[in-house]
Amino acid sequence: MGSPPPSKQLAGRWRRLFAGILDAIIVSIVSAPFGTGWKVVWDSTRGVWDRIPVQHVLITSIIGFLYFWLLEAFWNGQTLGKKLFGMRVVQESGARAGVGQIALREFVRVLLGWICCIGELLNYGWILFDPRKQALHDKAAKTLVVDA
Repeated sequence: MGSPPPSKQLAGRWRRLFAGILDAIIVSIVSAPFGTGWKVVWDSTRGVWDRIPVQHVLITSIIGFLYFWLLEAFWNGQTLGKKLFGMRVVQESGARAGVGQIALREFVRVLLGWICCIGELLNYGWILFDPRKQALHDKAAKTLVVDA
């Protein structure tokens, strides 16, 4: 349960941050056509039909879940951001993380993301104080992010 195997170093906090930003940008670009739409509503005060933007958070969350889960589960524990910054997700033992384990990791990440701001801040802020640099979704799935 302690530190990762001697052959693997824990990935740095700054690299995790930058990889996460890159992955968030990729997910945003991919989900943009599906994530925002328009709804036409009747504005009785002005007596006109009006278009209002509507965010489809569920669709964006599903796309984000699939991006992280599919890549980390089937591409050596790496998303595009993790690959670029030389990191990967593994079990606490250092073995390759399983498909179900990665699914749990991403499910917890999405759930914490739905708790407006507080969940995200708590999840990722945990990395700053945890000796093994684990976010809460890592702790739930018993995973580590290590150098690739």
